[in-house]
Formats: sequence, structure tokens, C-alpha cells
Amino acid sequence: MPIENVYNNINLKKVAEKAGVSIATVSRVINNSPSVNPQTRARIQKIIKDLNYSPNRVAKRLRNRNVSSKLLGVLIPDIQNPFYVEVLRGIEDVAYLHEYALIVCNFSQDEVKEKMYLDLMRSESVDGLITAPTSEEDQQVIELARSGLPMVCVDRDLVGIDVDSVLVDNRKGAYLAVDYLAKKGYTRIAYISGIPKIPSSRDREKGYRDALRDNHIPFKESLVKYGDSRHESGVKLCAELLDLEQPPDAIFAGNNLITLGALETIHTRGLKIPEEIAVVGFDDMYWSISLNPPLTAVRQPAYNIGKCAAEQLISRIDSPGRPTSQMILKTELMVRNSC
Repeated sequence: MPIENVYNNINLKKVAEKAGVSIATVSRVINNSPSVNPQTRARIQKIIKDLNYSPNRVAKRLRNRNVSSKLLGVLIPDIQNPFYVEVLRGIEDVAYLHEYALIVCNFSQDEVKEKMYLDLMRSESVDGLITAPTSEEDQQVIELARSGLPMVCVDRDLVGIDVDSVLVDNRKGAYLAVDYLAKKGYTRIAYISGIPKIPSSRDREKGYRDALRDNHIPFKESLVKYGDSRHESGVKLCAELLDLEQPPDAIFAGNNLITLGALETIHTRGLKIPEEIAVVGFDDMYWSISLNPPLTAVRQPAYNIGKCAAEQLISRIDSPGRPTSQMILKTELMVRNSC
């Protein structure tokens, strides 16, 4: 069979595992890089032949362009989160307009997976990277930024290094939500947070505390639960809140998946919204108005985050010496019937 017709499900990762090397090393062998030890090269080439593996020829052609690969890397923490899907849509629209293709990887807040995908980005010679780091001190991303790769952070920023970023005013958004609940008369307002080490989670908690203070409502540690930003976390932590001796009369949920989990628990328990408990979510999704009752939620401009990030990245690629910039986009409280 001609080599150009050979394409199966054996991927770079499989070759790398069998050879006991990194994905980046396999990619260098495929691209005839002189930096690989001859014995290692021979071993990898034999494994490639044994596994009948052939890399995607279109991607290889893009990599081998002299001036630019016309490839942008996008590394997101949760492909199941509709927020990141909207961010990705904004990135893709701008990338397509400028004739860039995308390599999209989902690292699921897993630092091991993140490292693997960052190695992949290096091996694919992407022109630039858009990422939401695991934390503001994400050393793997910081190291890549220091290597000179054009980069834009979305949703979360880095400390100790200047990179372009596109964020939202999480603290103000959370403040608007909790202030609204307080002014509606709720006094036991709980907060279900995402992962605490993520800057956006911490900023939303600060906004929550600010609003309680300004409305003369005492902060109670028992009413704050820390999760992992996923649906299952919302289910479990909402149940813990409802099982308290003095349960909350309102819940502020830290993202859209947590909100859905909390709503599942509330409905399973047969509680009426908003008569018995109120709910406000952070992230206003297209389905928010279709819920029963329609959900009051903080809207953040996810599509524009992606659009601005891609524009910043392409600008950085074209003008690598320009000063870094941080864009902070506004949020908006969408008031409906859940409180």
C-alpha cells in the first residue's frame, strides 16, 4: 500500500509510549530534525514502521512552511463547559478570517495532560498559543511564554511574567449577583465555588464577600463550598448545603455546570424556586431562559473573549515587540425569575 494512503488510529502518543520518548521527540523524527540521537531516531523509525503509522500530510505541509505554519494552538481546561465552547467559536472565527488553522486540546485541569499538549504544541510549531492556565503560577505555561512563543491567556492570568490576556471583571460580576440577592431580602446566601486556586474563582468569592459586607450580612464559612467547577460538584455541594441545620435561602453558583448540578439537587429534593430557595448562576447560557423558572445569571461575553484573544495573538505574531496588554471585559446581571 502506498505510504500516502496509510492512515489509521495509531497516533503520536502511541508511538512515543512504545519508544519511551516524548511526543515532541517523535514529531522531530517525523520532521527530519537533526537534533535527535541517531540510535533514538532508528528505534522510533522502526516503531513507526511496525505500527504502520503515517502522520497527517496536510498538517505536515502546514508545519513545513518557511515563514509561518499558519497554526494557532488553543488549550482549554474543560471542553464540556459551554463557556469555553463559545470562547472557542470566537477564536475560530478570527483565525479563519486571517487564514489560520487551529489545534485545540482539552486538558481537563490535569497538569500531566497539560504538559503533553504543550509538548504537542511545540512539536507542531504553532505560531502562537491561547490558553487558560491551570493557575496563575502555572510553571509549564510560564516556561513556554519565556521561550518566546506568542501567547494570550483567557479567563485566567499569570503572575511573574507579562503576557497578553483577555479576562472579565469576575469580582464585579459576583458582586452584582449577591448584591441583588441581598436586596431581594435573602440573608443566608451560599456560594458554591470552582477550584480555589483558579484566579477567577477567587475573584468571584471576593465579590461575594464584598456584597455581603456592603449589605451588612455576616460571612459564614459553612455557607461556602469549594468544588472542581463541574456538574457533579454542584450536585454534591448543593446537597451538603441543604443538609445544614440552617440551610441557605439562596445559592450563588460559581459557573454554569455548578449551577446545573445545584438545580438538579434542588429539583430532586422537591424544593420550589424561588419560593423555598433562590438561585443565581455565574455564566448566562443560551438555555438559561428555558429553565423553569428562567435563571437569573451573570453574563460574561464568552464569544468576545475568544474573538479578542485571537485578535491579540495575531497582532502579537505580526508585531512581537509591542507592549503587552490586559483586556478586562464587563459582565452583566441578567435578571429572571429564579430569585
